[in-house]
Amino acid sequence: MSAVSWTGLERNTSLNDRTEIAVSKFLEGYNCAQSVLYSYCDALQFDKNTALKMACGLGAGMGRKGEVCGAVTGGILVIGARYGRGEGDDQTAKELAYMKTSELMDRFEKKHGSFICRKLLGGCELSTEEGQQYFKEKDLSHKTCKLCVQSVVEILDSMIEPA
Repeated sequence: MSAVSWTGLERNTSLNDRTEIAVSKFLEGYNCAQSVLYSYCDALQFDKNTALKMACGLGAGMGRKGEVCGAVTGGILVIGARYGRGEGDDQTAKELAYMKTSELMDRFEKKHGSFICRKLLGGCELSTEEGQQYFKEKDLSHKTCKLCVQSVVEILDSMIEPA
Protein backbone atom coordinates (compact mmCIF):
# COMPACT_ATOMS: atom_id res chain seq x y z
CA MET A 1 0.00 0.00 0.00
CA SER A 2 1.52 3.33 -0.95
CA ALA A 3 -0.37 5.43 1.59
CA VAL A 4 1.78 7.49 3.92
CA SER A 5 3.80 5.27 6.20
CA TRP A 6 4.51 6.00 9.82
CA THR A 7 8.01 7.06 10.74
CA GLY A 8 9.92 5.41 13.56
CA LEU A 9 9.21 8.58 15.53
CA GLU A 10 5.50 7.72 15.64
CA ARG A 11 5.98 4.72 17.88
CA ASN A 12 8.17 6.82 20.17
CA THR A 13 5.27 9.21 20.66
CA SER A 14 3.02 7.79 23.36
CA LEU A 15 -0.73 8.20 23.42
CA ASN A 16 -0.34 10.57 26.37
CA ASP A 17 2.17 12.68 24.42
CA ARG A 18 -0.01 12.79 21.32
CA THR A 19 -3.09 13.67 23.39
CA GLU A 20 -1.12 16.39 25.16
CA ILE A 21 0.04 17.79 21.81
CA ALA A 22 -3.53 17.86 20.45
CA VAL A 23 -5.03 19.43 23.59
CA SER A 24 -2.21 21.97 23.82
CA LYS A 25 -2.77 23.04 20.22
CA PHE A 26 -6.50 23.29 20.86
CA LEU A 27 -5.93 25.44 23.95
CA GLU A 28 -3.68 27.71 21.86
CA GLY A 29 -6.79 28.57 19.84
CA TYR A 30 -6.52 26.15 16.94
CA ASN A 31 -9.74 24.34 16.12
CA CYS A 32 -10.45 20.71 16.93
CA ALA A 33 -9.68 19.38 13.43
CA GLN A 34 -6.39 21.26 13.29
CA SER A 35 -5.41 20.01 16.72
CA VAL A 36 -6.03 16.34 15.95
CA LEU A 37 -4.26 16.44 12.59
CA TYR A 38 -1.34 18.42 14.05
CA SER A 39 -0.75 15.78 16.70
CA TYR A 40 -0.05 13.23 13.94
CA CYS A 41 2.15 15.42 11.72
CA ASP A 42 5.43 13.83 12.77
CA ALA A 43 4.09 10.33 12.21
CA LEU A 44 2.64 11.31 8.83
CA GLN A 45 5.73 13.29 7.84
CA PHE A 46 3.46 16.29 7.21
CA ASP A 47 4.50 19.91 7.28
CA LYS A 48 2.79 21.22 10.41
CA ASN A 49 1.91 24.62 8.98
CA THR A 50 0.36 23.06 5.86
CA ALA A 51 -1.62 20.64 8.03
CA LEU A 52 -2.95 23.50 10.16
CA LYS A 53 -4.05 25.38 7.05
CA MET A 54 -5.56 22.26 5.44
CA ALA A 55 -7.76 21.52 8.48
CA CYS A 56 -8.67 25.14 9.25
CA GLY A 57 -12.11 25.15 7.61
CA LEU A 58 -13.22 21.95 9.34
CA GLY A 59 -13.60 23.36 12.84
CA ALA A 60 -16.95 23.95 14.53
CA GLY A 61 -18.59 21.27 12.43
CA MET A 62 -17.17 22.54 9.13
CA GLY A 63 -17.03 26.31 9.01
CA ARG A 64 -19.33 26.78 12.03
CA LYS A 65 -22.13 24.82 10.33
CA GLY A 66 -22.41 22.42 13.30
CA GLU A 67 -22.14 19.33 11.11
CA VAL A 68 -19.58 16.55 11.69
CA CYS A 69 -17.39 17.35 14.71
CA GLY A 70 -14.08 18.89 13.71
CA ALA A 71 -12.12 16.49 15.91
CA VAL A 72 -13.69 13.62 13.97
CA THR A 73 -12.96 15.24 10.59
CA GLY A 74 -9.37 15.82 11.72
CA GLY A 75 -9.23 12.12 12.54
CA ILE A 76 -10.62 11.27 9.11
CA LEU A 77 -7.78 13.30 7.56
CA VAL A 78 -5.29 11.22 9.57
CA ILE A 79 -6.96 8.00 8.39
CA GLY A 80 -6.95 9.20 4.77
CA ALA A 81 -3.27 10.10 4.95
CA ARG A 82 -2.40 6.73 6.45
CA TYR A 83 -4.71 4.44 4.49
CA GLY A 84 -6.29 6.43 1.65
CA ARG A 85 -6.12 5.77 -2.05
CA GLY A 86 -3.52 7.78 -3.91
CA GLU A 87 -2.26 7.72 -7.46
CA GLY A 88 -1.47 4.20 -8.55
CA ASP A 89 -3.30 2.58 -5.62
CA ASP A 90 -6.13 0.16 -6.19
CA GLN A 91 -9.64 0.20 -4.73
CA THR A 92 -8.60 -1.79 -1.64
CA ALA A 93 -6.93 1.33 -0.19
CA LYS A 94 -10.18 3.29 -0.54
CA GLU A 95 -12.19 0.47 1.02
CA LEU A 96 -9.80 0.28 3.98
CA ALA A 97 -9.98 4.05 4.49
CA TYR A 98 -13.79 3.90 4.41
CA MET A 99 -13.82 1.03 6.91
CA LYS A 100 -11.46 2.87 9.30
CA THR A 101 -13.46 6.10 8.92
CA SER A 102 -16.67 4.29 9.74
CA GLU A 103 -15.04 2.66 12.77
CA LEU A 104 -13.78 6.02 14.06
CA MET A 105 -17.22 7.60 13.67
CA ASP A 106 -19.02 4.64 15.26
CA ARG A 107 -16.68 4.51 18.25
CA PHE A 108 -16.86 8.27 18.75
CA GLU A 109 -20.66 8.22 18.54
CA LYS A 110 -20.85 5.37 21.03
CA LYS A 111 -18.74 7.34 23.51
CA HIS A 112 -20.33 10.79 23.01
CA GLY A 113 -23.83 10.04 21.72
CA SER A 114 -23.28 11.74 18.36
CA PHE A 115 -20.60 12.89 15.95
CA ILE A 116 -22.63 15.96 14.96
CA CYS A 117 -21.13 19.14 16.42
CA ARG A 118 -24.37 20.98 17.25
CA LYS A 119 -25.74 17.89 19.03
CA LEU A 120 -22.52 17.51 21.01
CA LEU A 121 -22.89 21.17 21.99
CA GLY A 122 -26.50 20.75 23.11
CA GLY A 123 -28.00 22.57 20.13
CA CYS A 124 -25.63 25.53 20.20
CA GLU A 125 -25.65 27.23 16.79
CA LEU A 126 -22.09 28.39 16.20
CA SER A 127 -23.10 30.13 12.97
CA THR A 128 -24.79 32.92 14.96
CA GLU A 129 -23.30 35.57 17.23
CA GLU A 130 -25.68 34.44 19.97
CA GLY A 131 -24.51 30.86 19.61
CA GLN A 132 -20.88 31.89 19.73
CA GLN A 133 -21.54 33.94 22.85
CA TYR A 134 -23.37 31.00 24.47
CA PHE A 135 -20.44 28.73 23.55
CA LYS A 136 -18.06 31.09 25.37
CA GLU A 137 -20.30 31.72 28.38
CA LYS A 138 -20.89 28.00 28.97
CA ASP A 139 -17.19 27.21 28.38
CA LEU A 140 -18.14 24.51 25.88
CA SER A 141 -14.63 24.64 24.48
CA HIS A 142 -13.34 23.02 27.67
CA LYS A 143 -16.44 21.10 28.70
CA THR A 144 -17.10 19.45 25.33
CA CYS A 145 -14.61 20.17 22.55
CA LYS A 146 -11.45 19.43 24.50
CA LEU A 147 -12.89 16.03 25.45
CA CYS A 148 -13.77 15.33 21.81
CA VAL A 149 -10.20 16.10 20.74
CA GLN A 150 -8.87 13.73 23.42
CA SER A 151 -11.31 10.98 22.42
CA VAL A 152 -10.43 11.09 18.74
CA VAL A 153 -6.70 10.83 19.45
CA GLU A 154 -7.33 7.90 21.81
CA ILE A 155 -9.53 6.12 19.25
CA LEU A 156 -7.08 6.73 16.40
CA ASP A 157 -4.15 5.51 18.45
CA SER A 158 -5.93 2.22 19.09
CA MET A 159 -6.97 1.81 15.42
CA ILE A 160 -3.88 2.65 13.41
CA GLU A 161 -1.23 0.06 12.88
CA PRO A 162 2.37 0.91 11.99
CA ALA A 163 3.37 0.40 8.37
